[in-house]
Amino acid sequence: MTHHIPSHIKGLIFDCDGTLADTMPLHWEAWQRINRKYQLHFPEDRFYALGGVPSRDILRMLCTEQGRDLDFLAVAKEKEIEYLKMLPRIKPIPVVIEIVRQNFGKLPMAVASGGSASVIGKVLDHLGLRHYFKAVVTNEDVIRQKPAPDIFLEAARRIGVPPQYCRAYEDSETGLAAIRAAGMDVVDVRTLVEQSVPEAPTRA
Repeated sequence: MTHHIPSHIKGLIFDCDGTLADTMPLHWEAWQRINRKYQLHFPEDRFYALGGVPSRDILRMLCTEQGRDLDFLAVAKEKEIEYLKMLPRIKPIPVVIEIVRQNFGKLPMAVASGGSASVIGKVLDHLGLRHYFKAVVTNEDVIRQKPAPDIFLEAARRIGVPPQYCRAYEDSETGLAAIRAAGMDVVDVRTLVEQSVPEAPTRA
């Protein structure tokens, strides 16, 4: 399936988790282990609603809400370690990877992820994707996280394309809000994935 890029678009920016890589169920597995260990209340629907928000920020929020005195940075690192144990299970999202390959060498591309640099780097290396991207921007590169536009604006700056000439791809409401706030063309990857799934044959 050929993905049409409008002629005014001069750069492409991709989220990583749930966009380039099918990681969200694995992140949830890691979160479940942390929730059990520390008796945190963090339901699955809220986890998905907070897609793109760094683990440290989620833990800070949960500790404040639930009156817990945890070292949220240390616990975030624990969650990261649990997630990386599952690195061999991470698979690409084919419809998005095809867009990356179709445009490699034609348009400058970047990754804009709410994850940490070390983890996102490992995921991109595992999937053999890093060489496609001129820049990889993570939560360590900006102060304000998604849904603020900063991470996408920084990615646009690094590939040398004004935001209004960028198209960005995301799978979470938080990330989509960040793209819109950045003034970029927005693509909801969930729609692309649905369109790429072949319909089951009907029986006569």
